[in-house]
Amino acid sequence: MSEPAAREARGLPRIEVDPESVDWHELHRLVTAAYASMHGRIDPPSSLLTMTTADFERKAADEHLIAAFVDGRLVGCVFCEPQDEWLYIGKLAVAPALQGSGVGRLLIDAARRFAERAGLDGLELDTRIELTENHRAFGRLGFLKVAELSHPGYTTVTSIRMRSRLESTRIKTP
Repeated sequence: MSEPAAREARGLPRIEVDPESVDWHELHRLVTAAYASMHGRIDPPSSLLTMTTADFERKAADEHLIAAFVDGRLVGCVFCEPQDEWLYIGKLAVAPALQGSGVGRLLIDAARRFAERAGLDGLELDTRIELTENHRAFGRLGFLKVAELSHPGYTTVTSIRMRSRLESTRIKTP
């Protein structure tokens, strides 16, 4: 039995990079449910509101999809795209019932391994300025704020960029 299959047999999430088979409607429902709490809290509204199942399928074709499954059911995902020396991660989503259970950490760990194999410096993400609980959660995962950003047409900060450098790329000092 493969390691991912053995994990799932023990009730732990099975993590797949670029899974061969994805139910795009299920993925759309997952991300929509995971992001529901931000509706009405962030300005401008999330691009997710205009995304269709076909958009997610195209996104996965253009980038890399890391997915988490439990009992064959999709419970988490993150999209990854190398940008310069960083692996940009976006649309990180965990089923609401499993948020806080470690699924997000497993997805981030898988993205780190992907970045390391690709010879990149680490992970990079953007998170909305209003979502301070996300800032704290990413901080616990080793991310640090590196920039404040504004969406087009906005003069105030609307998001922050965070990075987590891979251990293998950190400068070692005596």
